[in-house]
Amino acid sequence: MFGDMMGMMNKIKETQEKVKETKERLKTVTLEEKSSDGLLRVEITAAREIKNINIADELLEDKDQLEDYLVLTLNKAIARASEINETELAAVAKDGMPDIPGLDMFK
Repeated sequence: MFGDMMGMMNKIKETQEKVKETKERLKTVTLEEKSSDGLLRVEITAAREIKNINIADELLEDKDQLEDYLVLTLNKAIARASEINETELAAVAKDGMPDIPGLDMFK
């Protein structure tokens, strides 16, 4: 029983390390999201950090339109980054779950 417990603890520790490594890697994965007409472009990491915003000159003439574009495009970018982030971290956590009887429902 004690050996099983040690093995399980090691597995959990390994999983924590993999999660940490995955979070670091996600900081280097960059996604691009554009407005439907391409006038606004946002670059964001999978760790949900905005890296760059590119605004076409014609959007600078209409403050309300620019604000709308920013809200819509940034929200789309954050949603995409969050989806990738959660999928990657869930995969690492699932692979690292120790085999504990009765916890099969979490896999």
